[in-house]
Amino acid sequence: MKIVVYTGFALIAFAFNSILCRMALGSGEADAASFTAVRLASGAMMLAIIAASLGKTKKAVKSGHWAAAFFLFLYAIAFSLAYLGLTAGTGALILFGSVQITMVSAALVRGDRPGGFEWIGLVAAVGGLVYLVFPGLTSPPPMASLLMASAGMAWGFYTIWGKGSKDPLADTASNFVRSVPMIAIVAAVMLPHLQITVKGFGLAALSGAVTSGLGYTVWYAALKYHTPTRTAVLQLSVPVLVAILGIMLLGEQANLRLVIAGVLILGGIGLTSVRRAAKTK
Repeated sequence: MKIVVYTGFALIAFAFNSILCRMALGSGEADAASFTAVRLASGAMMLAIIAASLGKTKKAVKSGHWAAAFFLFLYAIAFSLAYLGLTAGTGALILFGSVQITMVSAALVRGDRPGGFEWIGLVAAVGGLVYLVFPGLTSPPPMASLLMASAGMAWGFYTIWGKGSKDPLADTASNFVRSVPMIAIVAAVMLPHLQITVKGFGLAALSGAVTSGLGYTVWYAALKYHTPTRTAVLQLSVPVLVAILGIMLLGEQANLRLVIAGVLILGGIGLTSVRRAAKTK
């Protein structure tokens, strides 16, 4: 049950990150650099407070890695910049397709060969995602596409790095704190173009403190329970969750295509669980 709760919370948090980002950038409440800066700084502050309250400040200072922090920073800034030029469907396909390729490729290099059910689940989940977003693909801008692909690769590597985390809170807090100077440099370079409203600041802070800071900590805690392939496929459920949240919060309409795609993606995730369940008996 703990695995389900951790994983479910993290994936819902990922989905809300997309919703909050689109709310802020789509309505002009914030630019990409400002949103990302507030997001990472808020996450760092929230996790630093939690670490201090639990007496883990010293451990957090010694934890984390600059490489992981860089992947976190690269994902966050590329994600925001890419969504300035991509539709939600196109962005989701590029992002999670890139995550998928990165993580499965890394698993193969490390010698972790997916079983038959995992391969079937992988194909089903990717097929469902393509079926969901393909009608919205209309020659996306090359630079925005490259940025989103970079975001996906960065998130894939950040997730892989987290597999070895022995203290998710300390590691995530340290990674967020280390990412702040990186986004500060970007913000300084783009200073003349920065703009953010009170509402945009609130959306970015919520994204950073809750759906990013807490969400990524829980994700790190859940990673040790999943195979690399299942970890990759699990994240393919996020576009479906985003679509559902869009219906609930943004007034978007549900249709049969969404239902069919959801069945394929969630069914694929279920198939990837068969191998792990068999191993743990």
